[in-house]
Amino acid sequence: MEIVVKGLNVEVPDHYRVHVAEKLAKIERYDHKVYRADVELFHEPNRRQHDKSQRVEITLASRGPVIRSEACGKDFYTALDLAVTKINAQLRRAADRRRVHRGARTPVSVAEATAALSAQQMAQLFGAPSAVENPADGYDQDEHLPGQIVREKTHAAEPITIDDALSQMELVGHDFFLFLDKESGHPSVVYRRRAYDYGVIRLT
Repeated sequence: MEIVVKGLNVEVPDHYRVHVAEKLAKIERYDHKVYRADVELFHEPNRRQHDKSQRVEITLASRGPVIRSEACGKDFYTALDLAVTKINAQLRRAADRRRVHRGARTPVSVAEATAALSAQQMAQLFGAPSAVENPADGYDQDEHLPGQIVREKTHAAEPITIDDALSQMELVGHDFFLFLDKESGHPSVVYRRRAYDYGVIRLT
């Protein structure tokens, strides 16, 4: 697997590149189709959240769908650990879903597996805001006002099946996935309900 590490206004030392390679070496055991990993480092100074000013994004290119993960931390080592943990969890969930789809026994639900984790651990693992954090901490009030759209993404969409949409949802680590239904041609959304149950919303 080819590994490319680059920084946005960040100088990446050689020892960090070696550390990244060691961390990502185990990923191939979950998905042998992965042939390239792009790791990007971003420094985002924020006087309100100095312990989350370093962000790492991991994008895995494979012969299947693209797999992404990102995390923030007080330093790039912490952020990398969190991002790798998240991407491993996404790959495991996708592998479990494939096994269940083929008739194997149902694995332990997410609720059962995470029951012993604290709110802070859950927030770090899944990238969700912690209940003890101030929701306004992630924003600079001088730049962002309530109700504004602060992020926008555009993606090319090829028609795919519902099963493929579920697989891609798991691999990008989201609770929903917007896609074009190959059978109906309509824009549709698959979403996670409880444990390994899913739902579908279609526009007609």
